[in-house]
Amino acid sequence: MKNKPKFIYETLLVRYGQLNWWPTIRRDPPAETPYEVIVGAVLTQNTAWRNVEKALANFGAKLSPQAVSDMELAELSEIIRPAGFFNQKSVYLKSVTAWFAQYGFDVQKVREKSLEDVRAELLSVKGVGKETADSILLYAFGFPSFVVDAYTMRFCGRYPIDAGTGYDAVKKYFEAHIPASSAVYNNYHALIVINAKEHCRKKPLCSGCPLADTCGRCGL
Repeated sequence: MKNKPKFIYETLLVRYGQLNWWPTIRRDPPAETPYEVIVGAVLTQNTAWRNVEKALANFGAKLSPQAVSDMELAELSEIIRPAGFFNQKSVYLKSVTAWFAQYGFDVQKVREKSLEDVRAELLSVKGVGKETADSILLYAFGFPSFVVDAYTMRFCGRYPIDAGTGYDAVKKYFEAHIPASSAVYNNYHALIVINAKEHCRKKPLCSGCPLADTCGRCGL
């Protein structure tokens, strides 16, 4: 199998199709603005998405960068309480909103810079780690930046894929084997996640998995 990542993507794609991940699959109704995606990417740290949805709903008409910029921390913390770690995350939201303000909250101005520069800027923002930064780059701004999460790490270790260890190594591996495409990276991440929830769980359910015939850990 010369290109495992390509084979995996094509196999999962046949089973699950185009999932149109964030915001469609994770938000009902879908996120209306890139800023809502940014907020969601921060709030989803260390919590289930259902809790993020409750927090997003609490914003009502106040889910805008201008509103969050002007909001007192205490009010912001109360709004996002359902997402957990609300005191920390309110500070993180203020920080990433201040970063976005440097671009006048203009998505196109962000996109005029290189992916590498924007990623470096995001990683310097308080509360924005690698997964959060790549989620913002991919889903909010459409940069082809592969997102690695716990599902991806579990899958790589189990299938197995010789992608190395750690976030950077796995990200580099997939980006080296899959042509840079925000649409493909978007769907690939979604495919890994949905297959992880359906089959590649902590206790794997291998029966019916589209990758069962080629998985080195099938049934183990």
